[in-house]
Amino acid sequence: MRYSGLGYLINEGFRNVFKNKKSTTISIVTMICAMFLFGIFFSIGENINSVLKQVQMKQGMEVFIYDFATDEQLDEMESKIKALDGVNTVSFKTKEKALESFKEQLKNYQRALEGIEGENNILPASFVVTLTDLEKNDEVQAEIIEIGKQMLSDEAVDEEIAAEIGEENMEEPSIVKNITTSNHTIEILIKIVNGVRITIGIIFIILLVIAVTIISNTIKLTVHARRKEISIMKYVGATNSFIRWPFIVEGIIIGIVAAVITLLIVGVTYDLVIQKIEQSTVLQSMGVSLLQFVELAKLIAIVYAALGIGIGMIGSSISMRKYLEV
Repeated sequence: MRYSGLGYLINEGFRNVFKNKKSTTISIVTMICAMFLFGIFFSIGENINSVLKQVQMKQGMEVFIYDFATDEQLDEMESKIKALDGVNTVSFKTKEKALESFKEQLKNYQRALEGIEGENNILPASFVVTLTDLEKNDEVQAEIIEIGKQMLSDEAVDEEIAAEIGEENMEEPSIVKNITTSNHTIEILIKIVNGVRITIGIIFIILLVIAVTIISNTIKLTVHARRKEISIMKYVGATNSFIRWPFIVEGIIIGIVAAVITLLIVGVTYDLVIQKIEQSTVLQSMGVSLLQFVELAKLIAIVYAALGIGIGMIGSSISMRKYLEV
């Protein structure tokens, strides 16, 4: 298409927008409402995902180690755990730190802890492991258990070690005593994350269908009002594409204008709501934070631009099919 022809089609698209002010306004307002709702649910979904991500980064497991493990074995095991796919952080908790934590939990029953300090400390050392992806929980556990087995060969198991491990565990000796994890909490978090994604997807599809329907019906009115002009253009030899493109340009313009306005409205609304929520003590007690609009603006702008252009083009194309031969 030559530049002059392209310029004509674009000019016609803009002319249609200003010529049909009433239908254009209705289309823009309708798209703003649909995009605003989508933006709100999208922002909620992104924040829920962010909060769940922060929570899941704190979830993980505690890998308890037998007392006979040497410093070299502990250092090697820590390095190997850090190298596992899905592991976020690894921190070593000594027997002394374990006792301090236990005392903190039982601060009202200090007498029950008398006599277990120093050499009598029966609490094991451990590695506290957090994950980047909770769905890798079982996989990481299995790999850690395998690492523990590899680090204790049969030749290294003397009578003292065998006595600590116990006869029932001698078939596959390991420096890992046991692993504790919040499996139930992890399963719930995974279900919530998947549920949020499905819900946002369904809402997106519903709003998309509504917006496309409204745009196509609005442009259909424009096409109907200009049916005689279209007939004349076809009579003198204009192609379907030449007739169709001004209406597609009109739909794109409507979509872009609606996207820009909606982005501004969502931004102001989001900041006001977030300021109120952040004052809540609930988030502070959970140790999580919500996303700022600056962090969402780029992604929402891209989504809105795609929605505006896409909905405009699809709506225009659908409305033209009844008036042009495809």
